[in-house]
Amino acid sequence: MIFETKRLKVRNLILKDIEGFHEMESNPKVMRYTGTSPKTWEENQLDLEQVIACYTQPSNEFWVWAVERKSDGEFIGTCAIVKSDPRQNYPEKNEIGFRFLEKFWGQGYGKEIVPALVQHAFEKKGITELIAEVDERNTASVRILDEFFTYVDTYFNERDQSTDRLYKVWNLSLDQEQKKI
Repeated sequence: MIFETKRLKVRNLILKDIEGFHEMESNPKVMRYTGTSPKTWEENQLDLEQVIACYTQPSNEFWVWAVERKSDGEFIGTCAIVKSDPRQNYPEKNEIGFRFLEKFWGQGYGKEIVPALVQHAFEKKGITELIAEVDERNTASVRILDEFFTYVDTYFNERDQSTDRLYKVWNLSLDQEQKKI
């Protein structure tokens, strides 16, 4: 287990997650604001294998984990800390992300996972600054990020042809400790 919340456990993805992973990644509603299209079974299987392979790479900066419910162990989605895409309008940064199967929307899982993901990044990964970006039409994610992050800017994302909101959050206590050293 990577970390947990009141109702959720976050762990490494495994090959047995393919059914839920595919259900999520092939759903046009889930993928609508991600900048990528729904994927086939074969594409999702390859993607899952590549994400799992990242776990053992010594300089890995691409952490995507499974999110499951504690109550029944059901796979409900993913959360991530990854290096942002350097093609965007800002320097490469550590970025969080989260995605859930449609049947689990509206149950408060995003609002529950985001602060725990940020805490994990700060306390276990030693990260001092995180960003998040979201298509402004993704109002559910905008509401979550407005609560836990500081809004920075809105810009047109050329790659995805969308208007995105950029957010940041800082670990000021860790940043201060590192300045003392």
